[in-house]
Amino acid sequence: MVKTKILSTVLSLLSVLDLAAASKAPAAERLQEAADLLTEMMAASDKGVPQDLLNKSRCVVLVPGLKKGGLIFGMKYGRGFVACRKADRVGWSAPAAIRVEGGSFGIQGGVSEQDVLLLVMNDTGMKHLLSNKFTLGGEATAAAGPVGRDLSAQTDAVMRAEMLSYSRSRGLFAGISLQGATLRPDSDSNRELYGRDIENNEILSGKVGVPAPAQRLEGLLNKNSSRLTK
Repeated sequence: MVKTKILSTVLSLLSVLDLAAASKAPAAERLQEAADLLTEMMAASDKGVPQDLLNKSRCVVLVPGLKKGGLIFGMKYGRGFVACRKADRVGWSAPAAIRVEGGSFGIQGGVSEQDVLLLVMNDTGMKHLLSNKFTLGGEATAAAGPVGRDLSAQTDAVMRAEMLSYSRSRGLFAGISLQGATLRPDSDSNRELYGRDIENNEILSGKVGVPAPAQRLEGLLNKNSSRLTK
């Protein structure tokens, strides 16, 4: 029994290491994956992100290929990008890089990948993104986002949540839960994209030029929702 537990723990830790190692693609490559994710989730007419909610969102977080796995100890790990509306409510900022990290304890198994999209629905949620780090379900309230392009989506949970989460699963685990996951800036990716050390709050201010690898993503954001609505 003891040997079995030790083996399970070792295998779980190896899974965690595999998850982290699998997210080391260049920032420019991950930006293109983020653009693909936005395109596909908005194009899914029956289970896509409601246009009305995207138009009302302050920021959009895109995490392609969020890794989740483990045996006894579980882990979530992903690297993605966030863009926010400009101060005049027209257009989007350049993307700032973020990391998603989280752990859990309990019976679980396997490794899976999920594409994740978060809509930040109010100024309070936006302030969390501008901080050094925050935890979903802790500092920031999050709810599973409703789907369907024509859905009015005016439920109490939606109206109260600072962030709405969407995912597309491709592995062994069904569904998504980001409760307890921590989001923080990805300084290495920002340095890779912008050629210098730069903070996320500076990038998301809307006063930083969009680097070439991010121009497709910004164009798609403007195409799908160019102006913040009430």
